[in-house]
This record gives sequence, C-alpha cells and structure tokens, in this order.
Amino acid sequence: MSSSQASFQQAPIGVGIVGLSARRGWASRAHLPALQRLDGFELRALSASSPESARQAAEKYAVARSYGTADELAAADEVDLVVVTVKVPNHREIIQSALAAGKAVLSEWPLGNGLAEAEELAATAAERGLRTFTGLQARSAPAVRYLRDLVADGYVGEVLSTSVVASGGSWGALFPEGGAYLLDRANGATMLTIPFGHTLDGLTMVLGNVEEVTTVTATRHREVQDPQTGRVFRPNVADQVVLGGVLSSGAVVSVHYRGGLSRGTNFHWEINGTDGDLVVTGDTGHLQMGEFSIDGAHGSDAKLSRLAVPERYFDPALNELRGTPAYNVGAAYAQIQRDLTDGSSDVPDFAHAARHHRLLDRIERAAERV
Repeated sequence: MSSSQASFQQAPIGVGIVGLSARRGWASRAHLPALQRLDGFELRALSASSPESARQAAEKYAVARSYGTADELAAADEVDLVVVTVKVPNHREIIQSALAAGKAVLSEWPLGNGLAEAEELAATAAERGLRTFTGLQARSAPAVRYLRDLVADGYVGEVLSTSVVASGGSWGALFPEGGAYLLDRANGATMLTIPFGHTLDGLTMVLGNVEEVTTVTATRHREVQDPQTGRVFRPNVADQVVLGGVLSSGAVVSVHYRGGLSRGTNFHWEINGTDGDLVVTGDTGHLQMGEFSIDGAHGSDAKLSRLAVPERYFDPALNELRGTPAYNVGAAYAQIQRDLTDGSSDVPDFAHAARHHRLLDRIERAAERV
C-alpha cells in the first residue's frame, strides 16, 4: 500500500469545494446533493468568488469553514480532496495551487483551457505523485456502463459502425444562462469541449479509441441576443460539429452535434454489429447528465425491444438522485472513494483528461484543414 493510499484509509474523506455558491451553479446542483448522500465523504470547507460569498454559502449549506481564496482552502489541514467547480479559464491556477499543497484533486471537465494547460496539469500531478480525478462522469452513468458490458459480452457481435446525432442545448438561437461565457472560444467552454467532449469520452469507453478523424465545423448562428439586456453577441465557437472516423477496432464512427435543441432528435446513438444493434435515445446531447433509454435486438430478433438497465448498475445510496444531474456525479464520487482507499483507478485522472484533450485538439485541427 502506498503512503498516499494509506492517508485515505480512514473515512470520511474531507472535501473542500472551490466554487460552491449560495445563489446557483453546478456545484450546488450536483456535487452538494451527491456528497450529502455518501458516507465516505464530509464536506468540510468551501471557497467562492469572494470571502463574503463564501461565508454566505457556508451558512446556507452548513459547511464548517469558508475561505476567501482557493489557496487558503487548499492549504487547510481538514481538506483531503480539493474539488474545482469554477469556470474553465480559472482551472489552471486553482489546480496548481492544490497540487502544490499536496492535495488530491477532482476537477470539472474540461481540465484546462486548451491542450497545453491540460498537459501541464497532468505533468505536475504525475511529478508529485498525487491522485487526480476528472469530471467525465458519463463513464459513471449506469446506462453507459451497461452499454459497455453489452458490447463487451458480444450482444451485437463484431461492431461494424456507430453513429450519433445530438443537440448541444446551448450554442443555438436562444441566449443560454451565462451565455456570453459559452460563446467565446477563448474561454474553453464550447459545444465541442462540453457536450461533444463528454459524449465522445463515453463512446470511447464503450467502443474503444478514435484512431482516424475527419471533421467539419461551422458557426451557423452568427448573432445571438441576450433577452435581458438586448445586447447582441457574435459567437466565434462552432455550433455544428461533424466527426467522421475510425475506431481502434476498425469500426466506422460518425458524430454530428448541432447547437440548440431540435424538434426532432436531440440524442440518438446507434451501435451496429454483425449480430445485433443497440440504440440509445434521450432528450439531451449531454450524455454525462441526461436520462437515456437503451433498445436492442440481436440474433433472430425481428425488432428492437427495451433493455432496462439492471439494478446492479445503480448505487442504492444515491436512489433519491435518480433522474437528476447529481446522480452520475454521485456515482463518480463513490468510485473516487474506492480509488482512494483501494488504490484502484476507475475514475479518469488528469493523464486521461490530457489524452482526451489531445483527441479534441486533433478534431479541431482536422476541421481547420478542410
């Protein structure tokens, strides 16, 4: 047993969240409900955009300690795991501070604002020998894990091809909440990096790595108006992403993401093989947090039928969170607890995140050559 593993043998694991706000945000919608239902963790500290914001959040959520800066939180003795839930451009500085303090880190995806930052953070974590985790929680979703096992167990035979058509939700005609941040490519929070990136990571978990890529991207919504202020924004991010490629198995892959929402299909993923077919459907292109159904047919089956995800894929401690964005985050935390106490590596670490950033960078560069 390594010294870092031994330090997590005594539960609960002390968590400090950077970016937990009393007003709104992903941390309060997903991380907080998940941690409240898992015995292996204790939320001991938080920091927010200012000391006063942190104090208000600590008061609202009954968190013992609030800190005015992420540096102070990372240095606190009661914090074992630093959780980074702020906007992407702020990830690098906060994560480097946590790593310098010798802490394990869970960072929301994307890990860095671009490939260079992700590779730097992965290298720093490796040099210091610290445990790291990335919020690619589609891998923790019961439906995705079940789908992986169906394919591995030969439900469709040899996979011939797979295709995804999905909607990004934001990046359409309507101005999204926090919209200006999402419409500037310089912020690293785009349709390519978020819903496309999460879903592609889930796809590779099920079917294997993407080896060859061709890409077309476009910005079709050239102006988006903020309904509150009337201000008009001109996005410089792609709201159409089309990937064609080949997986390591030789199977052909195609993925088309469209900005906004469709009156027709918002998520449709087919896996076609020599002996069967699987179809995954849902109402959002965010595989990491939506609700999805699986239908399948194989062998002599004449038509598709619903394949319910078996109960063994669900964590009973998180039953109250089923159907909410917090469930997959909670499932990832449960895996993190096992990784920290048993020395396993189920949750994607920073090295995995850097590899996924490299794939997205290849996809972007391929589009530039078209």
